[in-house]
Amino acid sequence: MKTPRRTFCLSSLALGAALLAGAPAHAQGVIKIGELNSYKAQPAFLEPYKKGMELAVEEANKAGGVNGKKIELITRDDNANPGDAVRVAEELVSREKVDVLTGTFLSNTGLAVADFAKQKQVFFLAGEPLTDKLTWQGGNEYTFRLRPGTYMQAAMLVPEAVKMKKKRWAVVYPNYEYGQSAVAAFKALLKAAQPDVEFVAEQAPPLGKLDAGSVVQALADAKPDAIFNVLFGADLLKFVREGNTRGLFKD
Repeated sequence: MKTPRRTFCLSSLALGAALLAGAPAHAQGVIKIGELNSYKAQPAFLEPYKKGMELAVEEANKAGGVNGKKIELITRDDNANPGDAVRVAEELVSREKVDVLTGTFLSNTGLAVADFAKQKQVFFLAGEPLTDKLTWQGGNEYTFRLRPGTYMQAAMLVPEAVKMKKKRWAVVYPNYEYGQSAVAAFKALLKAAQPDVEFVAEQAPPLGKLDAGSVVQALADAKPDAIFNVLFGADLLKFVREGNTRGLFKD
């Protein structure tokens, strides 16, 4: 019988918790996973994620749990804010007595929780933060990540970008840790692979506060041959809608 991927990932997390937590978790007969995320700020991404996670817990527990221990999932909203994320992580560890931490969507909140995990020496499995700092410059022995980082993603995209044989590039990204990291990696790798490339425009609106009209117009005025986009969620929808209206993507 095949094990669903979501159950396998959650069971692996719980097994790590059992190994790290030692006697307290064994004595209670339960492995407590503390999960924090930006549910109110990014519902389109995170509501399906939460439902899948809850289903995985149900499946794992029906199968007997991990090493005979049931999994208990405690979720909290981090308000898409690094300070709140640390406060919530502290609450989960100190008050709820969780064995491990997981979650976070935004890279800045992920970095904050990773630093907390290092200070408190608690296992943290980051779900979505993609900045390379999470496992490189700001990495620590208590923090692990499920997803490839921005460098790895850029490294996959650049060969295809080179095949396009476009010289004048524009970039647009949310102006916070993830967007900055993604663009830095893309620029460096594309420049190395195609030395004659030019970056003729750069738009970095605040996350969640995109002025689509001005951003699209600024990019159009620069007359780029290609655009590297890092926007996501509602910002991306606004950008694409306005770009189509103004003919930004015609060529």
